[in-house]
Amino acid sequence: MSTSDVGKDGMSGERPGREAQIGGGLRRRGRRRGRHRGEKAMVPDAEFTSYYGKPILNPPVWKASDVAAYFFLGGLAGAGSVLAAGAHLTGRPVAARALKISSVAALGGSTAALIHDLGRPERFANMLRVMKPTSPMSMGSWLLAAYGPAAGAAAVLDVTGLFPRLGGAATIGAAALGPAVCTYTAVLAADTAVPAWHEAHRELPFVFAGSAVAAASGMALIAAPPRETGPMRTAAVLGAALELAAAKLLERRAGLAAEPYKEGKAGRFVRAGEILSAAGTAGGVLLGGRVPSGRRGRAAAALSGAALLAGSACTRFGVFHAGIQSARDPKYTVIPQRERLRAAGG
Repeated sequence: MSTSDVGKDGMSGERPGREAQIGGGLRRRGRRRGRHRGEKAMVPDAEFTSYYGKPILNPPVWKASDVAAYFFLGGLAGAGSVLAAGAHLTGRPVAARALKISSVAALGGSTAALIHDLGRPERFANMLRVMKPTSPMSMGSWLLAAYGPAAGAAAVLDVTGLFPRLGGAATIGAAALGPAVCTYTAVLAADTAVPAWHEAHRELPFVFAGSAVAAASGMALIAAPPRETGPMRTAAVLGAALELAAAKLLERRAGLAAEPYKEGKAGRFVRAGEILSAAGTAGGVLLGGRVPSGRRGRAAAALSGAALLAGSACTRFGVFHAGIQSARDPKYTVIPQRERLRAAGG
């Protein structure tokens, strides 16, 4: 309980180190409302950091091992279903089966990570009690509830060889839902007040989509013979290019809120993701020029695929940590708000 008091002579009884921080923050620019040109201000512009040095926003309590992994594995599952349908329709059975199985495994991992973050399994079921179109979490829960059975049926029926027509329909159904599964987590993150995510709401879905396609292509390079992975190598190049282009556009449009993507733990993850994605893409391009045969070809393809998978995972972890870093620093909340007020004439 505080024993401090305010009297005519100022504060008395205050605890040392608990004073509001004045003078180390951000100065409001421009004229005060109602101040005429040339008029001298009687009271200086206020400076602001935050009360007792605490952040304005409460940083998300999510753990990287849960939520960043959920971002990555969900993208791998959704994009894998799309590539699996393409391989199924073009007569690449080994690649199609491998991608169907990996999508189910990734979906299982992402669901486990989500439930672990929620704390109790019944919380996921509770989200299915209502459908709220304005809530990305609600719509995402229903999306997973529809995608999971389709992806599972596609994999099981492919492995067992039962009901091929039903298996084909399940494959197409999972592929139809795959793009939404890849990107809805970006919408979910951008719907929060976290500056690095919210200010990137236009570009983040494209970053996630490109990253997911690169990851699924990498999985195909690892699990399928090189003779069947030609389209996947092309998809890897397109996915990596989309991810890089969207990330650069994010840096330009998001302004100050893009700064955390270049600094600290987030910056290290993002740079590692760019390097690994470039290495995996280059390996895929080289394999496309001349596919080696035998073990050397499989080893080269596996290395390229592993680089693409690792690059995609680093990107998702970088995005996660950028959000955490931006929520902890008041300037990423205050400065954009003041810039919007000045732009609106406030």
